[in-house]
Amino acid sequence: MTPFLLRIVGLRALSMASEAYTPGSFSAAYVTCPSDKVAKDIARGIVEKKLAACVNIIPQITSIYEWKGKIEEDSEVLLMIKTRSSKVSALSEYVRSVHPYEVCEVISLPIEQGNPPYLKWLAETVPE
Repeated sequence: MTPFLLRIVGLRALSMASEAYTPGSFSAAYVTCPSDKVAKDIARGIVEKKLAACVNIIPQITSIYEWKGKIEEDSEVLLMIKTRSSKVSALSEYVRSVHPYEVCEVISLPIEQGNPPYLKWLAETVPE
């Protein structure tokens, strides 16, 4: 590597390391949906309302679960939602208000670590 490239790499590493992140400040939330259309509608609303910075739509999952005493199997679509942990309650409330299921899945897991520039973007995109 040339000295110029080494300097750029070193400066980039230093700036990334200097950005402090409090583990658990952001979360990845998961919501299952009955169709691609429902998933896209909910995802768009979540992002438009600044409840999350990004929603990934993962198609064609199979869910097997117990519902009202019976084992069910359905094709679903999974939303993977990146947001501030402080927004999870509002996110859950919004999803429940627009979701067609009687009881919809909204669960979240804290993000312990991540790419500092991505986490910075999350912070800038989703206001407190």
